[in-house]
Amino acid sequence: MMNRIFLVAASQLLMMSICKAQPGKTINEKEVIRIEKTLSADDMQGRKVYTVGIDKAADFIVSEFKAIGLSAYPNVTGYKQTFENIRTKFISATGKINDSEIESRNIIGVSEVEKLIATDQSGWDVNYVKADEDLYATITVISNTDKPTLVIISTSFASKFSALKRFKRTDSKKKNPLLFVLSDEKANTFSFQFEQEVNKYQLTNVIGMLPGKTKPNEYVVFSGHYDHLGIGKPNAAGDSIFNGANDDAAGTTGVIALANYFKHKNDNQRSIIFVAFTAEEVGGFGSKHFSGTINPDNVVAMANIEMIGTQSQWGTNSAYLTGFDRSDLMGIMQKNIDSSIFKFYGDPYTKQNLFYRSDNATLAALGVPAHTISTSNMDNDTTYHTQGDEFSTLDLENMTRVIEAIGKSFSSIIAGKDTPSRIPKR
Repeated sequence: MMNRIFLVAASQLLMMSICKAQPGKTINEKEVIRIEKTLSADDMQGRKVYTVGIDKAADFIVSEFKAIGLSAYPNVTGYKQTFENIRTKFISATGKINDSEIESRNIIGVSEVEKLIATDQSGWDVNYVKADEDLYATITVISNTDKPTLVIISTSFASKFSALKRFKRTDSKKKNPLLFVLSDEKANTFSFQFEQEVNKYQLTNVIGMLPGKTKPNEYVVFSGHYDHLGIGKPNAAGDSIFNGANDDAAGTTGVIALANYFKHKNDNQRSIIFVAFTAEEVGGFGSKHFSGTINPDNVVAMANIEMIGTQSQWGTNSAYLTGFDRSDLMGIMQKNIDSSIFKFYGDPYTKQNLFYRSDNATLAALGVPAHTISTSNMDNDTTYHTQGDEFSTLDLENMTRVIEAIGKSFSSIIAGKDTPSRIPKR
């Protein structure tokens, strides 16, 4: 009799251990593999903006949203939110601060016009980014003015300066020109001329939604970007396609899988928006446009999914949130999956400013608790932005568990029971 009691107790403990070991198999791994493999295949040609490859990827995502049965996003037909984008090509730049000539490589213009002329006599504001300031945070605040602005940036940021060519404004409606200049001088006088070629192109976000049953005007957003780098020079192995399997076919796969998951649950009290953003790699234009089409005060939370195809620095069953300390979203998420061993961590790569480098940034600046969820080891990711970012390098089983954990961790938010704290507007 004692042996029987012992066996029953042992069996119960084993079952509890199994239940604790996984969040629960609610996301179909075979579907995750199918979607990921399709998006990262060679015939998608690296999904670069303005190419046939990204159009093919958009059509595939549309077909998935349609098969799931998502509703249309307001003012969008057939799940495609198409908009016009300005694409520029540098021609020349000259300028001086006081009597010091500034090299053209240390001048960056952010504008939709062909020529910028900035002088201390022409009504331009002057702002400075000092060596002890947060570069991206400071220029984000500066850029949200209504006047043309010269931004003089400390030479301590020389290694990061060229990246400002892809600077993302946090307000898509702002059209005021900006000039970034790398210098340590105080501008008593200045004169600059910046010229560029300006062309207009169309870009496309893919959006679907599940209307909320009792709180339809309160939104939860799941997003990922489906663009990547396209085709470049062949590497040593002769591979010229930047497949972007992890960056960010993985995140887009997560969005599609979550759309299917919540559609079948059919119990969302708040509306859920699923969006695959375009043009993240060239300036975040997709997320900026989307942010201008929705009232940020109605967005309760946003989970932007970026590079979840590899194991995090903590191993399997784990992921991290950028900007984790700016709202209490991570605490709510973890509470909802405490019955599993899955763990969400704070971003360990804060010096890389990841919070401002993905598609969560625009809505976050507008007050939304919008965070990026990732597993990427940013300190030693050898395939990041290379031809080596292939389907074969991914841990699909763990990726499935990450997607599943994201879905379950948002359960109380989607049910309307929890509302994350807001992020201070910039």
